[in-house]
Amino acid sequence: MGKPKTDTFLTLNIKVEPRSSRAEIVGPYGNALKVKLTSPPIEGKANKELIEVLAKGFRIAKKDVEIVSGQSSKNKIVKLNGVRNVDDWKTKK
Repeated sequence: MGKPKTDTFLTLNIKVEPRSSRAEIVGPYGNALKVKLTSPPIEGKANKELIEVLAKGFRIAKKDVEIVSGQSSKNKIVKLNGVRNVDDWKTKK
């Protein structure tokens, strides 16, 4: 038999700030994690950049970042597969 699959994931509330001067995970913002993006919220560009920023920040593959809700909103719910703790982005910089 193979190695058992782990179902480790983290679901986060994300507050997106599009059209910023830098793309970065800022930190806690109320009950959410604030993320600044340089892309405009047009044709999914900001969502694509959000996936890239979160994947890089948490050191996971882009395929492991899923926008669960809020595709056309600044407030999103995102699922990060393979992440246990929101503070992982701080320790993995």
